[in-house]
Amino acid sequence: MGYAKAMLDTYPRSFNVEAEIIARCVEACQECAQASSACADDCLSEESVADLVKCIRLDQDCADVCVATARVVNRQTEYDAEVTRSILEACVQVCSSCGDECEAHAGMHEHCRICAEACRRGEQACRELLEAIGR
Repeated sequence: MGYAKAMLDTYPRSFNVEAEIIARCVEACQECAQASSACADDCLSEESVADLVKCIRLDQDCADVCVATARVVNRQTEYDAEVTRSILEACVQVCSSCGDECEAHAGMHEHCRICAEACRRGEQACRELLEAIGR
């Protein structure tokens, strides 16, 4: 695991959920954002770019939402469960949509296969944290 858990371990207060679950979500979202951003760029380089417009759009949306989610989840001081829950739900949705779209192109484009995998991991990590904080 990267720095998320190490930084959470230095937090001077207690958490409402396990730090490991928070760290997994932060890192999965960061990785999904990177993969989605790279996938959009790769799609733009394909000869069939016109067929990938929806994929590119979802990649960009997914990257933006994942970055925002990682940042919000990473902040623990005076955290608001409703705000966190809302952004996690949005992230689950965009990761699911982006993952579905990338899977549709995975047979032709390896970058889409990798992105779909990252999206599924991000979606799962957000679901896990949602479950941990309660609905």
